Amino acid sequence: MPKSKAKRRRYQPPPKPKPKPSPGWFPPLVLGVIGVAVLTLVLNYLGVLPKAPNNWYLAGGFVLLAGGLGLATQWR
Repeated sequence: MPKSKAKRRRYQPPPKPKPKPSPGWFPPLVLGVIGVAVLTLVLNYLGVLPKAPNNWYLAGGFVLLAGGLGLATQWR
């Protein structure tokens, strides 16, 4: 007896391959960039850096912090 159309299998595409894990140097890079950013911001507020407090140190610290957080989203 032929099968009804309702019981036929539908096409299922093959599963997507898992992304490769990050290399071993990537986590220290992420933590290092975030650490340098935080250190720059703290030293700017403490007045330890030359000509501090300066808005350029503040901007640079936040750019590094954003870059570190951007890198952290790619960490697998």
